Amino acid sequence: MIDSPLPNGDPAALGFDVQRLARIGDAMQAFVDDGRVPNLVTLVARRGQVVHQHACGVLDLDDDTPAGLDTLFRLWSNTKPIAGVATLILYERGLLTLDDPVARFLPEYADQRVCRADEPMATEPAKRGITIRDCLTHTTGLPDPGSMPHFYRQQYQEALTQIGWIGRDAGMLTVPTSDSRTRVRAQAQLPLMAHPGERFNYHMGYPLLSAVLEEASGQRLDELFGEAIFEPLGMDDTGFYLKDGALPRFGASYMPREVDGEMRLVAVDKAATSERTVGPKREFAAGGDLGGVLSTVGDYARFGQMLLNGGELDGVRILGRKTVEYMTANHTGDMVIPITGPGFHWGLGVSVYHGGGPHPLMRSPGTYGWDGAAGTIYFADPAEELLGVCLTQVMAPGMMPNNTYQEDFWRLVYQALV
Repeated sequence: MIDSPLPNGDPAALGFDVQRLARIGDAMQAFVDDGRVPNLVTLVARRGQVVHQHACGVLDLDDDTPAGLDTLFRLWSNTKPIAGVATLILYERGLLTLDDPVARFLPEYADQRVCRADEPMATEPAKRGITIRDCLTHTTGLPDPGSMPHFYRQQYQEALTQIGWIGRDAGMLTVPTSDSRTRVRAQAQLPLMAHPGERFNYHMGYPLLSAVLEEASGQRLDELFGEAIFEPLGMDDTGFYLKDGALPRFGASYMPREVDGEMRLVAVDKAATSERTVGPKREFAAGGDLGGVLSTVGDYARFGQMLLNGGELDGVRILGRKTVEYMTANHTGDMVIPITGPGFHWGLGVSVYHGGGPHPLMRSPGTYGWDGAAGTIYFADPAEELLGVCLTQVMAPGMMPNNTYQEDFWRLVYQALV
């Protein structure tokens, strides 16, 4: 029996229709039975009490080991909210401010230049330096492999090789040949594609943020996350690499691919041979690269409940109440956020729904959270004192036809409220 990560609550007393709440498990099982996902583990809590926990499916489609509430998942970009909290812990300690230029900690990022809009092969001085806030809100102006001009491949070949964008089998699951600090240093040689703070480009600032957090704290990122967040919250299963004895609870990661004319789940990362298992155990990335942190539904629920409580859980305070409000405030103004569409802005490591889109969504304004590349999602609705976590291991799950488990989870949680 797995201990509940939070106190168990009476669903009816906490404002749920019990029969409607039970629909979540049945719906998630249907996605597993249809072969759209290998597993689904879900948790719902309200007012700090668990009203739903459910696990279905298997860890690996090649055997029948069932997924459970203690299954470990690669969280990928669900690591970003944790990075936001870590940054704000250092902010509260007086070690940095959100508007510090990253060049304060990474001198190679001083005097950045920007590609001119009218003549991309020419550059001009950046209006200002990249800030820590830019890293958290995806507004650094840094290029990415998909948007960088083709001439970069010739002009900046050495830097791009060090970053890993050319010269090897570049991919999210490919272990880089150079260390993260070398890659961040090489990235500084590339001209920006936009002036800092003026354009949204997802993720690219988080490698810089990783290096900034290490420089500011004097700790490796895994040590900072552990000392400041995981250990105080009792997130015993959470870390960047698999802990001793945990392999039986860690499964494969999949991607939909066409096989014999139909879309099927194909393994892209097996537990026993995963970089998160065998290492070299030097990739600690605030943005979730190479799988990010590994965690369970219960551990992540404890992290999420801490934020929903205003920075405290079980008598342990991680952040001040006003700091959490600051984290979930609008830090991107009216900027267009392509990855979410209208109705959202970015806070510090989380996306926040403000309700200003053309169509309302079934959630309250102020609901925040984020997701991960392997199909994990997390949300917190302060108005309803509601928390939801839904985990699986499928890269690009939307490639699988009718794979709407995320939308269905949201809908089924909210329709159960009375």
